Amino acid sequence: MSSMHSPWNPRRAAVVSAVLLASACGSKSSSSTSPTSPTLTTAVATTTITITSAGVSPNNIEVALGARVLFINNDTRSHTMTSDPHPEHTDCPPINSVGFLQAGQQVTTANLNTARTCGYHDHDDPSNTRWQGRITIK
Repeated sequence: MSSMHSPWNPRRAAVVSAVLLASACGSKSSSSTSPTSPTLTTAVATTTITITSAGVSPNNIEVALGARVLFINNDTRSHTMTSDPHPEHTDCPPINSVGFLQAGQQVTTANLNTARTCGYHDHDDPSNTRWQGRITIK
C-alpha cells in the first residue's frame, strides 16, 4: 500500500481500514447492522498472532516475503481463521491453511509468497472485529 511510504497518519489509516474491511469482509446477510472496522494497531514486525478472549494480538503485522505466520489460540473456545473476504476466503489463500484452531492449538500459515496486504477473520464470527486483522507481506 502506498501509505507505507509516507509518515503514519492514524486518521488516514482508519479511513483506509474501514473502506478495505467494509468491501473485503462484508456479510451477505439481510441484517441491517454492518460490521465495523477493527482498531488496528501500528504494524509490528512479527510472525506470531495470539488469539485470546480479547481478540487477536497484534492485529496488524508486517512479515518478510516467504514468511509463515503462527496463530496461537490461547482463548477458551475454538476459532476458524481464514483470509478475507467472507465467505469466499480468496484474498490470501496461504492464511486459509490455519483454519480450525481448538483452544490451546497453534498452526502456521503456508508461505506468504506474494507482496501484498491480506486481511483475515474468524470464519465462524466474521463481523466481530476482535477476530479481524491484517498481514502486510514485504
